[in-house]
Amino acid sequence: MKIISLGWGVQSFTMAAMSALGDLEKVDVAIHADTLHEHRATYEFARRFTPWLVERGIRVVTVLNPTGGFWEKCKIGQVHIPAFTLNARGDKGQLRRSCTHRWKIVPMRRWIRAQSRQSAEQWIGISTDEALRMKPSDVKYISHWWPLIEKKMSRSDCAEYLLSHNLEVPPRSSCVFCPFHSTSEWRDIWRHEDDWEEAVRVDAKLRTLRLPYALFVHPSIKPLDMVDLRSEKERGQ
Repeated sequence: MKIISLGWGVQSFTMAAMSALGDLEKVDVAIHADTLHEHRATYEFARRFTPWLVERGIRVVTVLNPTGGFWEKCKIGQVHIPAFTLNARGDKGQLRRSCTHRWKIVPMRRWIRAQSRQSAEQWIGISTDEALRMKPSDVKYISHWWPLIEKKMSRSDCAEYLLSHNLEVPPRSSCVFCPFHSTSEWRDIWRHEDDWEEAVRVDAKLRTLRLPYALFVHPSIKPLDMVDLRSEKERGQ
């Protein structure tokens, strides 16, 4: 069984489009592991292009963690995102990340195992500019393949491929409150009201989950709605 790990970002959608258009072999299914916390623009893109893929023979399946998203998973003492904090000495640190495993890997593997116990070749959307992220599968029934690496395609090559086939380039896929956001990514979220409100809600909830150490999604160790995300130009400098 050949599977695309479809996050609806640039690289994974490029793989799906290449399979749909015959530039890669046809996969059996493209699986989207929905964290329930993607950008609104990502969900809108998925709604527009799921029919496009299906019409060209790519089955699209969405899977969820059965216990839900952030609100259901985060309890006192249990935080699965790499939030920032200060220790007793006042040193800044960051929690270990387990969100990808819980919200993406586990639901996808559960779905794969339910398909008559087949083994699977899982296509991972890693491009040449992030080749260090390549890792072999840690389970016997799944093998990983990186089509973009094999074709020597960077992220910009993926965007060029989509545009050359009159397709949209999707927005970057990530949870709106991901602590790994760059300043420019936080700034973009700040400019989109719905995404910003959700990120602020999650950041506020984090504060009491590991007392006496407060947690934050922004590396400044400040509440997100108190961080000045304006550019120098916007600040009049």
